[in-house]
Amino acid sequence: MARAPIDRPITGPMVWHGRDLARSSDWIRPLSAGAVAEIDAALRAVQERGIPWPEIRKRDFALPGVSAELAQVNRDLEWGRGLALLRGLPVERYTDEELRTIWWGLGCHLGAAVYQNAHGELIGEVRDEIRLYGEVVQPVVPKSEGVTSRVKARSSGPLRWHTDRCDVVGLLCVRSARRGGTSRVVSVPAVSNVILERRPDLHARLCADYHRSRQGEEAGGEASCYAMPIFAMREGKFTTQYSRTFVEAAQKIASVPRLSAEEDEALDLLATVCDELAYEMELGPGDIQLLNNHVIYHGRTAYEDAPGPGHDRLLLRLWLAPPNSRPLPEGFEVLWGSVKGGAVRGGIAQPAPARA
Repeated sequence: MARAPIDRPITGPMVWHGRDLARSSDWIRPLSAGAVAEIDAALRAVQERGIPWPEIRKRDFALPGVSAELAQVNRDLEWGRGLALLRGLPVERYTDEELRTIWWGLGCHLGAAVYQNAHGELIGEVRDEIRLYGEVVQPVVPKSEGVTSRVKARSSGPLRWHTDRCDVVGLLCVRSARRGGTSRVVSVPAVSNVILERRPDLHARLCADYHRSRQGEEAGGEASCYAMPIFAMREGKFTTQYSRTFVEAAQKIASVPRLSAEEDEALDLLATVCDELAYEMELGPGDIQLLNNHVIYHGRTAYEDAPGPGHDRLLLRLWLAPPNSRPLPEGFEVLWGSVKGGAVRGGIAQPAPARA
């Protein structure tokens, strides 16, 4: 489905250069001692009631003061820079299960969690699973299809620029790597502006459809491929959804049109400008990174873990649908399920239960 190109620069706080973030701290929110005490009290309350973390709801995890701060974070994600960093959760004082409970409880105040794979994963572990377990191949993805971006995310290798299939992705850093693993972020509206000025012909191409593969993430009934533009707008709100890995995977399917030289050149320019405008940050234990996938691409450098159990890089990931998300263009239902602002949408659809 072809759409009208974005023919003028985007303005607003979501347009920034990496050097802007380096000079500012307004997007970093340290957790106060009072906030940590509130989180501890909420943790004890659900433990005393015996509520397992997947069953915790916002009302169960009371955060009178922190909740107001998280509401402001949601506003910053949707109307501000599109990213936020909460700093100072004392992860070393908690067990693994307590960290999942805390992260889930905080997530309940930010939005509704959506599934991250066809197996019902709600809190993902971002770590080098190849190091821990050997070769990782998702059961839903045949080996013949090669290593998917989901598997790459669970190795120690670098990750190219991409978005996740949700409105907001949150990462809680439990342990950092011995070396590397630097998080990379970039403002895609700023990238759009640069490409519009530099190569308006290629910008128009990025506003037209590219075919992407679902990479074996179908729950049943969805087409294995779908077509969407890289850049789009609705009601003055920019949106992007992108992973070159999924575009390349679609090229292996005979029914998908071959990428033209111009389409390939546009993707190359997109990656180049992302690199030019990027900001790199080191996530330390207790840091919580939150990104609006409609305006931020993220990536990662390769890393090396320290030897021994319990010393590997570990991040806990949530995919969230916040209550203040933007409306999306018509046709985006193919990926998102709903284009209505504030809807619980995105994530990976779950297979229908087998009939008895």
